[in-house]
Amino acid sequence: MMFDLRWLAAAFIACAGTTAIAQEFPARPIRVIVGPGPDIVARIIGQKFTEAWGQQIVIDPRPAAGGAVAAEAVAKAAPDGYTLLLSSASYPINAALQIGTTDVIKDFSAVALAASAPFILMVHPSLPVKSMAELIALAKKRPGQINYASSGNGTPPHLAAEMFKVAAGITIVHVPYKGAGQAMIDLVGGQVQMAFAIVSAALPQVQAGKVRALGITSLQTSPLAPDLPTLSQLGLAGFDVRGWNGFVAPAGTPRAVVARINAEAMRALKQPEIVQRLKTAGYEAAAENSPEQFADFIKSELAKWTRVVKESGAKVD
Repeated sequence: MMFDLRWLAAAFIACAGTTAIAQEFPARPIRVIVGPGPDIVARIIGQKFTEAWGQQIVIDPRPAAGGAVAAEAVAKAAPDGYTLLLSSASYPINAALQIGTTDVIKDFSAVALAASAPFILMVHPSLPVKSMAELIALAKKRPGQINYASSGNGTPPHLAAEMFKVAAGITIVHVPYKGAGQAMIDLVGGQVQMAFAIVSAALPQVQAGKVRALGITSLQTSPLAPDLPTLSQLGLAGFDVRGWNGFVAPAGTPRAVVARINAEAMRALKQPEIVQRLKTAGYEAAAENSPEQFADFIKSELAKWTRVVKESGAKVD
């Protein structure tokens, strides 16, 4: 009986310790490591963390190796909530392509999905198509003769095009660039015929008439581009590709700490000011979500991109 009581006492002490940690958190600055892509979501939400907690949020960009460097730094950090990763679609894509040494599921604790943005399917105006159906028909008529630009091997725009290729049953040729800027320049210049680009980068070129938008890649019409139909609505049922950002912590971070960060992120995302700032930056604020729901979302992303890589034969050279 004494043995059982000792275990009970130990469990009580551990529980009390975890509660105390959560109540004291955060007691010092929090570092948010950012891999590939912009850090604007971390800065917008981080400002609200600072206002709520009175602690500085240090943004630490580490874009090298497609985010592998950032992921490894967070995976190896102390699991105490003071080091977070601004996760994105790049990480399940990296896992599907076997880039990096971290496990996107086992090495991290999901905290909160913060924002997302669809991609726009664009073509150069010289391409004689004005709809997705016409583009697919032309690609079938000219297999291997239409080139698409991406911001690099293994990036979300690359895999979005590979997913499109599989879903449409067409053969198009990948032309990778060292960054989204150069890819857009060559699309506008007509050196390549089509591309997928995040809505914030694509819309100015569409509105200027330099490229033609055929649709967006989210399942539902986006408030960021309300006049554009989704590829799913246009005939590729279930086509859903979004750029997204969320916070993850090292695996083993106390659940109470994860819950505290999640709760503050959800409070921030309900504020009209934050919703508008995200929209101005080209993002939709995420709907309310729990750490468990975000973890399930990451698992679904990994499954999706693993399937796309297998079906398309996409590789990183």
